[in-house]
Amino acid sequence: MVATTKDELLASSEKEFSKLEKLIGPVTPEQALTKDAEDTSIKDVIAHRAHWIGLFLGWYADGMAGRKVHFPAEGYKWNELKRYNAALRDRQKNMGWVAAISALQLRNQDLTTFIEGHSNDALYGGPMKGARNNWTPGRWAEAAGPSHYRSAAKYIRARLKTM
Repeated sequence: MVATTKDELLASSEKEFSKLEKLIGPVTPEQALTKDAEDTSIKDVIAHRAHWIGLFLGWYADGMAGRKVHFPAEGYKWNELKRYNAALRDRQKNMGWVAAISALQLRNQDLTTFIEGHSNDALYGGPMKGARNNWTPGRWAEAAGPSHYRSAAKYIRARLKTM
């Protein structure tokens, strides 16, 4: 269910992040760094989620400042996400497991602070500036946070079953 209010968004974010934290808590560095057939590891997925929260916060800030918003990132189109994510994994290749967890915790706090700092109307009263679609800032925040936390947990559960 997609959140439609600030309270629902905060509750969803807290719930999904808590579940993800409990899931990754016992994951060893060896498990976290083991690559799958597509050259992706649990660590990569966690670091990716942290990065995408940062992207969202940047999109929002750029839109509010009247700057061009680069979706998903400068030099990339939405249909080039595989290429973008591969480049991101390469940039994050030397990041360790503890650093990836720390990055996610920090970005989750940034997201929580963002949500708490905005009114219900600011989050859901209209499209996000610069987004060039009808998604509200709250919907973008949900995609960057709770939705990404759920998909990360699904990936991690599947990977742990195969180890």
